[in-house]
Amino acid sequence: MQVRTYQQSGVDLDRAQALIRAIAPLASQTYNESVLQGVGGFFGAYAMPSGYKEPVLISCTDGVGTKLKLAKEARQLYNLGLDLVAMNVNDLICAFAKPLFFLDYFATSKLEPSQTLALIEGMAKGCKEAGCALIGGESAQMPGVYAPREFDLAGFCVGVAEKSDLNKKDNIQAGDILVGFKSSGLHSNGFSLVREILKSKPKSAPSLDTLLTPTKLYTPLLALKDKIHALAHITGGGLRGNLERVLPPTLSAQIELKALPDMPVFSWLKEHLELAECLKVFNMGVGMVAIAPCENLKVLEKAGGFYLGTLKSGAQEIIFLE
Repeated sequence: MQVRTYQQSGVDLDRAQALIRAIAPLASQTYNESVLQGVGGFFGAYAMPSGYKEPVLISCTDGVGTKLKLAKEARQLYNLGLDLVAMNVNDLICAFAKPLFFLDYFATSKLEPSQTLALIEGMAKGCKEAGCALIGGESAQMPGVYAPREFDLAGFCVGVAEKSDLNKKDNIQAGDILVGFKSSGLHSNGFSLVREILKSKPKSAPSLDTLLTPTKLYTPLLALKDKIHALAHITGGGLRGNLERVLPPTLSAQIELKALPDMPVFSWLKEHLELAECLKVFNMGVGMVAIAPCENLKVLEKAGGFYLGTLKSGAQEIIFLE
C-alpha cells in the first residue's frame, strides 16, 4: 500500500481530537477560580493566588516507573492516574508548597481512547483530592518508537510556597524527632524488582490489587507546616536515600526498625530479599517523614504520624536500630 495520509502511517488525528473533547469535561471538574484557561487550547493559564508575602513557584516532575506494566496486566489504569498525581504532589509538599496545577504527558504507539480516558479519570480524582487543577497535557502518537499498545506517561506539577518556608530545614537540630506517616503500600517505586520476584511465581505473592494500591497523598500535612522543620517523601532510595536529602551534614538520623508499620506486602518482600535491600529500595510502610521538635509529637500523632526515630550530633548518616 502506498502511504498517502498521516493515518496510514499510524497517526490518527481525528481520534486525537475526539479524545481532547472527551478529556475537557473531566479536567473541568478540577478547576477553580484561578484557572484562566484549561484543556483544549495551546496552553493552560492559572492566576497567581493572593495572600503570600513572598510567593515562590515550586515545580516538579515524576512518572510511575514500571508499575505501569503491572497496571496494564491488571487493567487498573485508573489507579495509575492517581499514582501519577500523588508522586508529583508529594514531592511538591516537601517545599511546604500548595499544589496549584498539574499537567500530564502520555505517549503511545496508537491512541486507545478507553485506555487514555481511564488514566485521565484517575488524574482528575487525584487532582481534586490534592486541591490542584488539571489544566493541560499532551497525548502523543509515536508508532515505531513505542510497540503496539505500549505507552509511557509523566506528570508535572506547579505549586506556590512562602520563600521563608524554603529555609525551615535550617532549624533542624539534634534532639529533633523523626515522625513517620504510613504509606498505602509500595506506592510507585521498586516495581522492576517486584516484577523480577513475581517471575518465579511465588505462592505467597500478594494480589495485583494489593501491589497496585494507589500512592497516598500527604497534602493534609501542609496544615501542620508550623509544627515541622522538614518533610522527606520516601520514594526510590528508601528511608536512607531520601532522608539524606534534608538532613544537615552535622547530624545523623537514628531510625528504630521496630517502629516500621507491619504490612503484609513488606513482610512478603523480606521473604525474598535481604532487609538491607528492602530498606534501600522500598518505603517499608513509611510514605512521608517529618522532622520536627520533640514537643510536637502529640500534634503530629493526631494527624496520623508515629515516632520513627531521632536526630543526634555526628556525621551525616542514617542509622537503623534493631
